[in-house]
Amino acid sequence: MLNSFKHRLPTLMVTMFCTLGILVNGCSSVTGSSDFEQQVLQVIRNNPEAILESVQAYQQQQQNQLSQARSSFLQQMKTQPRAIIGDSPTFGAADAEIVLVEFSDFQCPFCRRAHGTIKEFMDRHQDQVTLVFKHLPLSQIHAQALPAAKAAWAAQQQGKFWEYQNALFEGQDDLGEALYEAIAISLGLDLEQFNRDRNSDGAIAAIEQDIQLASVLGISGTPFFVMNGETLSGAVDLSTLEETLAEVIARE
Repeated sequence: MLNSFKHRLPTLMVTMFCTLGILVNGCSSVTGSSDFEQQVLQVIRNNPEAILESVQAYQQQQQNQLSQARSSFLQQMKTQPRAIIGDSPTFGAADAEIVLVEFSDFQCPFCRRAHGTIKEFMDRHQDQVTLVFKHLPLSQIHAQALPAAKAAWAAQQQGKFWEYQNALFEGQDDLGEALYEAIAISLGLDLEQFNRDRNSDGAIAAIEQDIQLASVLGISGTPFFVMNGETLSGAVDLSTLEETLAEVIARE
């Protein structure tokens, strides 16, 4: 609980500063930030249980919102899969009755491991399953995640997303400008259009839309998968995917 408190402390303190400023001095009457901080800390020391209850209530509220968002998303996957797919690249069955949504980061080593498994799974079930790729570049820890995602989006504009995606994972250790252009050339892409597209506002907007969806669903790590309501995380193995598919088919 202490770790959770520390994690939420910045948000909590902002709220407390404004609230306590009104209660103690009135916000417009605070003249010394140092004195005010001491007042806040004194209130925390004097009311530890109340602070803990506030943190727990906030956590419960966040959890409820996350549960509602995921429930809505999973329901939409069943009733309106095309709305979930949007303009994202797809591979496999055209009917979208069984949809496997993948949130991935091109610089994530676990995503590279999962990539091979997903390829094998789709080779077996591309007539049953629709694979949908969503970008989730973890830019805080992977410097090349966003540039790679933009390059893949640019390749998608010329109908070569899946080939480009495969090449990015194969060359993950060498991600960078030289590789992005080399892959584009090897796939016969119009290089001028490719560079224009990957540096466009459209690329940023499309990737940001995927990131926002992941945020709403509480997805903070990659890879992450959703198959018709079943969620999987990490570098899943083939048997797990097969079992999940069997459960989805049996339920449908």
